[in-house]
Amino acid sequence: MKATRPIRIITSLSVAIVALSALAWLGLDQVSGAINRVDVFSSLNKRPDKPTSALNYLLVGSDTREGLTKAQSQLLRVGTTKAAAGARSDTMLLVHISKARDKATIISIPRDSLVTIPEHQSSLYKDRTVGAASGKINAAFAWGGAPLLIQTIENETGVRIDHYIEIGFAGFAGMVDSLGGIEVCSKKDINDPKSHLVMTAGVHTLDGIEALKYVRTRDFDGMGDLGRMQRQQQFMSAVLRKVTSTGVLLNPIKLVNFFNAAIATVKTDSELNSSDLLTLAKQLKNLSASKVRTLTIPLGNANARVPGLGSVVTWDKVLAPDLFNRLQQDLPLVDEVTPSPSASSSASATPVMVDKFKTRTADENPCGALK
Repeated sequence: MKATRPIRIITSLSVAIVALSALAWLGLDQVSGAINRVDVFSSLNKRPDKPTSALNYLLVGSDTREGLTKAQSQLLRVGTTKAAAGARSDTMLLVHISKARDKATIISIPRDSLVTIPEHQSSLYKDRTVGAASGKINAAFAWGGAPLLIQTIENETGVRIDHYIEIGFAGFAGMVDSLGGIEVCSKKDINDPKSHLVMTAGVHTLDGIEALKYVRTRDFDGMGDLGRMQRQQQFMSAVLRKVTSTGVLLNPIKLVNFFNAAIATVKTDSELNSSDLLTLAKQLKNLSASKVRTLTIPLGNANARVPGLGSVVTWDKVLAPDLFNRLQQDLPLVDEVTPSPSASSSASATPVMVDKFKTRTADENPCGALK
């Protein structure tokens, strides 16, 4: 009998971490369907070393319309699969799971990040090679899919990607609906003509389609992708809190519905198998939301301009390499610094936590103050 291979985490991959832990007792056999698996690593060469046993997942939210019903497409106003041929990346997340499997970090990668896209075969003319050139990171996904995107990220960061997960619109919406909606809050009214999201300031419980509009909206507050990434991080944390709640984790029916929805339009690398997932699930079963941190790659200039490319995002030349080095070595992102004791006191000074990357823990609830 063919073994089922569940789980691929969505645009909001924080869910993945908890979902995996739930598998430890839920069992893979109860989850129907099979994930679409793709070979993303065999064509890569000169990859970064792997100094620790920590795991790095690349999670991509694709704007594919595959799996959406006609009614859902109309609600989103995104058109059909045929009308939107090709693949584009709405969201890119680098998820780092510590070697002890007791901490996780979710890092947003701005899709307009200025990078060097490696030499690759033309997507239009298979007999032509396109030389390495500067470009926006989401172009790597559009031109060469997951393999070119992974190679680009590895070259830029020095961080080795262990596994790849991609989810489309339908999988995202279905997952949110299976959880009974996700609570979010906004400090201001939202009226975005492009995502078609209209929402008053305050606390709201969003269904799958409304949630998809929420994590895609970017044209109402003047912050563009940076504002969108902040909302995505808040949404990821809200999903994580919901999935880890007693009402979900102790309800096998809800969990099965969640997994079935999550894998509706999911793709993973061909090396990620059910045995790996079950092992990871057992390792992560005690991971709490307080041990999950979210952040954006430190930025140098969020509104840089490059001739021929237009508006781009550049990374901080000091903080970004520091972040990548910590990921490579599996080092803490928040430093504990002990000040020198004062001359008038012989007692040791109280350690101070220094968070220069401006991370947030997933148990921080931004809606609390608005309730």
